[in-house]
Amino acid sequence: MSARTYLLAGGAFAVGTSAYVVSGVLPLVSADLGVSIAAAGQLATAFALSYAVGAPILATLTGRWERRTLLFVALLVSGFGNALAAVAPNYPLLVAARIIGAFGAAVYTPAATLFATGLLPPAERGRAVARVFGGLTFALVLGVPAGTLLGGSLGFRGVFGLIALICVAVAVAAWRLLPKVDPPPQVRLRERFAVAADRRVLTVLTITVLGVLGTMTVFIYAVPLLGATAGVSGVVLSLVLLAYGVGGMLGNALAGRFTDRFGSTRTLLVATVGVVVVMATLPLTATTAVGAGLAFFVWGATAWAFNPPLQNILLELSPAGGLLLSLNASAIYFGSGVSGVVGGVVLGLSGPTLLPVVGAGLAVVVLLLVVLLRRIVGARLAKPSRTL
Repeated sequence: MSARTYLLAGGAFAVGTSAYVVSGVLPLVSADLGVSIAAAGQLATAFALSYAVGAPILATLTGRWERRTLLFVALLVSGFGNALAAVAPNYPLLVAARIIGAFGAAVYTPAATLFATGLLPPAERGRAVARVFGGLTFALVLGVPAGTLLGGSLGFRGVFGLIALICVAVAVAAWRLLPKVDPPPQVRLRERFAVAADRRVLTVLTITVLGVLGTMTVFIYAVPLLGATAGVSGVVLSLVLLAYGVGGMLGNALAGRFTDRFGSTRTLLVATVGVVVVMATLPLTATTAVGAGLAFFVWGATAWAFNPPLQNILLELSPAGGLLLSLNASAIYFGSGVSGVVGGVVLGLSGPTLLPVVGAGLAVVVLLLVVLLRRIVGARLAKPSRTL
């Protein structure tokens, strides 16, 4: 595995922390700017929606850029957004800063994924995708808790300022250490979106939206859920959530290897079955601290195992892979944005214990779509990439 993929993962960690960390500093934002917690929470929505809308548009606009330059600029834009957030004197400017940061992240993550796959032979492409997304899972496991912890001493402005410095540092390292890579052959806009309208691509994007929706509908409200089922709080609750993140890192890494060895759709099918089983049994398994920790660990592993096979399928389907990876990134953030609304409705109507049932139902729909995908993509994508 090329050491340069670790650098690309470092950039993913920076932009991933930028995306996730706001949830841990909401009280600080609320107190500093004099807005409600609910209003502060809309900073996450602004980031998610800006990412979802911006990713495919920016991928098209930057399609002819040299790839190293594109990564460098994307990280600088993300760094500028976080630096602006660190000094924003009011709420509207902080929202604008989050939007700018989201645009940088929306360009970086798909471009870094495509760049990583170009550094390695096809037989290792799944692991290359997993390495980049490993930076995102590491942001979830370490970046967000660290940001929350540092917020007590640095304030939310110091946290955003630190993220800005990380973005700039990785940008400089990328400029110095990564090779220049020519942009892919120019594809007309009509051809790009014709590929995006392919029913196989649409099926993958639907799987992404519903998969993220099913998982995040439950995970966003994991605190009240675990309080109702296992009665955990404080340090024990943090350890259970940490188990989810550690499982996510392991599942993402293993899925990359399994994709290379066993094929994309087979890996995706196994991961989906795992999510269905975990979600359906969560009300029974998460009744003690230990049971909840084990269940959340397996849940994180299966849920985060989706990314490498899905990304690999998109790369196989389209010569305009950058656009499709951007569309899939948009699908991830769209599903995440909607999940807060869906979970909130379920929570208000029936309480937290119904959340896993809803999540399991969505996971069953995803499973049916994965079975359909295996049929429509044909045997070629069911085999390891080294045979292509």
